[in-house]
Amino acid sequence: MQATTTDDLSTRGAVAEVWRIAWPTVLTMVSYTIMQFVDALMVAQLGPVEVAAQGNGGVWSWAVIFSVVGVLTVVNTFVSQAVGARRPHEVARYAWAGVWLALAAYAVILVPLGLLLPSAFALMGHSPRTTELESQYATVLVFGSVVTVLGKSMSHFFFGIQRPRVIAAAAIAGNVVNVALNYALIYGEEGLPSFGLPGIPGMAAMGVRGAAIATVIGTAVELSVPLALFLGRRMDREYGIRRAWRPDLAAMRDVVRLGTPASLQQGSEILTWAIFMSVLVGRFGDVALSAGWSTLRYMHLSFMPAVGFGIAATSLVGRHIGAGRPDLAASRARIALAIAVAYMGACGILMLVFRGPMISVFASGARTAPEVAAQVVEAGASFMVAAAFFQVFDAVGIVLLGALRGAGDTLWPGIATVILSWSIIVGGGWLLVERAPDLGPLGPWIAASAYIAVLSLVLAVRWKRGAWRTIRVLETPEEEAARAR
Repeated sequence: MQATTTDDLSTRGAVAEVWRIAWPTVLTMVSYTIMQFVDALMVAQLGPVEVAAQGNGGVWSWAVIFSVVGVLTVVNTFVSQAVGARRPHEVARYAWAGVWLALAAYAVILVPLGLLLPSAFALMGHSPRTTELESQYATVLVFGSVVTVLGKSMSHFFFGIQRPRVIAAAAIAGNVVNVALNYALIYGEEGLPSFGLPGIPGMAAMGVRGAAIATVIGTAVELSVPLALFLGRRMDREYGIRRAWRPDLAAMRDVVRLGTPASLQQGSEILTWAIFMSVLVGRFGDVALSAGWSTLRYMHLSFMPAVGFGIAATSLVGRHIGAGRPDLAASRARIALAIAVAYMGACGILMLVFRGPMISVFASGARTAPEVAAQVVEAGASFMVAAAFFQVFDAVGIVLLGALRGAGDTLWPGIATVILSWSIIVGGGWLLVERAPDLGPLGPWIAASAYIAVLSLVLAVRWKRGAWRTIRVLETPEEEAARAR
């Protein structure tokens, strides 16, 4: 056990450590969220149907992609614990395990599922135009997701070695490219004459499909930065990256074993949110869908920075657990939690006070009829009240999930999330739609609010009880030596 130092226990030193890891991660999430927000604003100029189609296509494609990304999140856990334990060769093993698993999962899982998406959208009962556009958007994202899953693997490696600035710089570069291509590919040579903005000569307007293509290209740019550094000389000197490139089945099994519950947790949660929006809210028509996705855009601005603190918690908890200091792991998690709660609490107040004007930003597209815009604002304002209610609860859940993952505690939170999301979001939302029809599309939002509140309390109890302190992720030196023979 290492000796406790004054700096370890000082509040100032602890906050500084959390902030040093968190701010580039938060910047990455903010950059990505702003890209999505601008993306949605550009699509909103086309009309409310396009807003709904982009939202539905995006959430269903991510439900598919997160079946892989969830597994890769524990690359951060293994790498950060190996760094804390001062075992650089383990860093390389698990970094490459993430890369090989990402490539294999793309070929075996994502491509086949992408082929099924158009048939799935056809069963949802949306308008023919909405179905056509959401199918286009989703299939482009899924077939281009090889860069997404590789990028997530690289991100969690650099988070694990606690160099998040690399990912922040890559995200900003990718997002700049994405926004520029969005304008060119969505509007083409038509441009936005209502805003006095010219088009791109000779470029066909691709609408929603163009937004998806721009996202894939921007993600490829984002991947290129960390991948080049990962394969470079410095990483090879520090961790032996180039020498460890061959597939290591034992390391891949470790990642799958620990990451599968995380994958089920993330994939199930996104799938239930997809059903919530596309089926339960979508039952009430395009206006409800457009209002719902407008609300979710603001939710992304709120919770994505908190996700950054959750990732920082994963990295810091993992490192201190690897170093044999669970007391410091708990301290850093508490600090990340306090900052995230303060931020999301402030966002909740803004959502409540300015709900109408905020929704009108997405409802006032040049091609949207005034009476339709008024309906979208009225519905969206009620959704924003529900979203404001659960902001603080969401912060607690996000950060504690990250902290538990850093300690290797993925199975219990995964099971809890699956049970609660399906029973409350889907089951509760369906009951409110059927038994309280007067609530209209607000009914499913009430169920979603209840889910986030309950999940956050369950995770808080799990963290407080401290079972995560006894979980062992890395092999002991004796086990490692036996495997190497």
